[in-house]
Amino acid sequence: MATEEFEAQPAAPPADGVAGSERSTRSLVVSGIAVVAFIALLALAWTASATLLLIFAGILLGVFLDGLTRGLGYVLRLPRALRLTAVSMAVAGLLLGMSAFGGATIAQQARDLGQTIQSQSGTVRDWLKSHGIDVGKLEALQGTGEPKPGGEEEQKGGFGSFASGVLKSPGSLLSDAGNVLGPAAAVLLELFNALGNVLVIVFLGLSVAADPSAYRNGLVRFLPPRHRKRGGQVLDGMGETLRHWLFGQLITMAVIFLFTWAGLAFLGIGGSLILGLQAGLLAFIPTVGPLVAGAIILLASLASGFNALLGALGVYLAVQTLESYGLTPFIQKRALDIPPATIFAGQLLLGVLFGLWGIALALPMMAVIKVLLEQLYIEDTLGEQAEV
Repeated sequence: MATEEFEAQPAAPPADGVAGSERSTRSLVVSGIAVVAFIALLALAWTASATLLLIFAGILLGVFLDGLTRGLGYVLRLPRALRLTAVSMAVAGLLLGMSAFGGATIAQQARDLGQTIQSQSGTVRDWLKSHGIDVGKLEALQGTGEPKPGGEEEQKGGFGSFASGVLKSPGSLLSDAGNVLGPAAAVLLELFNALGNVLVIVFLGLSVAADPSAYRNGLVRFLPPRHRKRGGQVLDGMGETLRHWLFGQLITMAVIFLFTWAGLAFLGIGGSLILGLQAGLLAFIPTVGPLVAGAIILLASLASGFNALLGALGVYLAVQTLESYGLTPFIQKRALDIPPATIFAGQLLLGVLFGLWGIALALPMMAVIKVLLEQLYIEDTLGEQAEV
């Protein structure tokens, strides 16, 4: 009897297992690509941080002009282009008027204030030295420290080394000219750099304020169709938060300027106008700005005697109390309710990462981050309602 021999055949894997394995591999590849793309994006942001912060400053100016244009629309029913033109001309006229009528006074007080602070910093230095405190850094700042032996080649790490490092920075086409022409070229380079930054910020601000919906809709179109509505809501929330914060901050800065100026002028302290102006401008930078403004006010008041120093300290403390417990909680409650320790920690982090730009723009950047966390993480991911 013939027997048929059957060879054992391996069982075919189920179709679901193959599909699941392919999906797992695909998701792993997509995740790897996403991680690499995110790291590359962070590296690009790090290398171009100065440019990105400059763009962010231009967007802030655009938000400010857009807010003024919207406010004017409640009063005058004019086309947006006319309202923006009127607002821009009014702001430019205000700045030019302040420069024309108060520029000479401010410049004179700034010169006198610089001499006073230099003189009084020498007084403080001598007092500290008499009490056995190391004042090497103060001497370097004032330029009165004794030269090191060995000439310029051995003075590594000082201001001269810093200045030469700035002039020899890679990518600067004018660095050689700066080395040849000396300090005058360095001043010209800084002026051109500052003027270029101002022009870029003004151009970006006007462009954004001219048609903000075009930029908003353009960003939303990069999102998948199912996420575009939510993306538009997030962008609208960021714009509203920045508008409220910016106008509230401008009110706070104006109040600090007026009260500081009035208080110091009442005490008869010289340079009260420029001292009040720098206090108002530095109020844009929370925590750090008021401390710097206070140190300048106290140094300037030393020239008028001990009683003037106590009076200036009282004015500074009174203005800071008004700002901390009156203006900021009342004006900024709707825009940005972040604990002071969080703001200070954010300033430290952004200052380390991005330098002075990071410190100056820390608060508006934290406002944007807060909106993103509230709407995308707390509301969409956790499913909870963000606190208002």
